[in-house]
Amino acid sequence: MPNVEKLSIALTPEMAGAVREAVETGEYASSSEVVREALRDWKRKRLLQHQEMEEIRRLWQEGLSSGPGRFESIEAIKAEGRCRYEKDQEAQ
Repeated sequence: MPNVEKLSIALTPEMAGAVREAVETGEYASSSEVVREALRDWKRKRLLQHQEMEEIRRLWQEGLSSGPGRFESIEAIKAEGRCRYEKDQEAQ
């Protein structure tokens, strides 16, 4: 594998055992392979979190830009929610 940098990492005994077991069972060829896949998954997870936060920010801004809401307070929103819930329960 060209252009590889060696790092030393510290793992808890449980994590080290999981890495060793993955190699011993043949799921991975080496400990490095386990760590590389874990890092790829970590990077993917961080990217998804970033995308989700951007979507939430976009939706928040869209909501603010749409003008004032029809409820005057959080209590009014909760009351509306309770009312809808009760109607749904009665319909069932």
